[in-house]
Amino acid sequence: MTSAQAREDAVALVTGASRGIGLAVARALAQCGHRLVMTAREPDALEAAVAALRAEGAQAVGCPGGVADSGRARTAVALAMSEFGRLDVLVNNAATNAPYGALMDVDLTRWRAAFTVNVESALHLTQLAWRAWMREHGGAVVNICSEGASHVGPNVGAYGTSKAALLHLTAQLAGELAPLVRVNSVSPGLIRTEMARFVWDGAEEQLAASLPLARIGEPEDVARAVTWLASDAAEWVTGADVLVDGGTRVRAAAGGTAPYAVHERLRTAAPGEA
Repeated sequence: MTSAQAREDAVALVTGASRGIGLAVARALAQCGHRLVMTAREPDALEAAVAALRAEGAQAVGCPGGVADSGRARTAVALAMSEFGRLDVLVNNAATNAPYGALMDVDLTRWRAAFTVNVESALHLTQLAWRAWMREHGGAVVNICSEGASHVGPNVGAYGTSKAALLHLTAQLAGELAPLVRVNSVSPGLIRTEMARFVWDGAEEQLAASLPLARIGEPEDVARAVTWLASDAAEWVTGADVLVDGGTRVRAAAGGTAPYAVHERLRTAAPGEA
């Protein structure tokens, strides 16, 4: 299998697939030949996304409901098996950036909820996929982490800490599930999504100027990395994290001396305000 071609009849489950990175990943995998099970919390948005991909020729079914609900996670994997009879690729993309703010002010109930969505659901879905298909037939798991998992930033302590945990989980699972199942992650920088709108909306020129590649990311940038990791082109890659960040971490070598524009935005805006 090349990066542009799936095995015959391959099936992928993508969470958080109604918009943004998840929808771009689902579309890219469909274009590579995968049949799809797509999940999302909002039924109407998911129905529209599935319909759009079907109109483009994809074989896709939707499973509404948040994957933090263990029952919905089981339903999604069961749907893959009942509808298509297999599950070759799992993309754990669903995430939350709440609670937002300083950790000394964080409500611990919301903190636990963030870890349930961002970390526990990825583990649970991987367990389910392993038991349903991958333990006997192999497969690939790709977790969507964050370039912020390796450093700190203002007001995103809960998000960053949970994504750091997901990054470690990726490596741990890669070791435990080898050689049959490869487990990797993609860590995006600032991507033009609704979840990050409060950061980029109204500040794109400033943000682009702070990055060596001179633009913020698009969901398709992440999707291309995911499809490569899911393909046999990456058959000797496991436990890896692919950074898709426009050069965020090499700003200093590119001559960047001004404060990091994304962090400046995080200090002055919050979800729902921009």
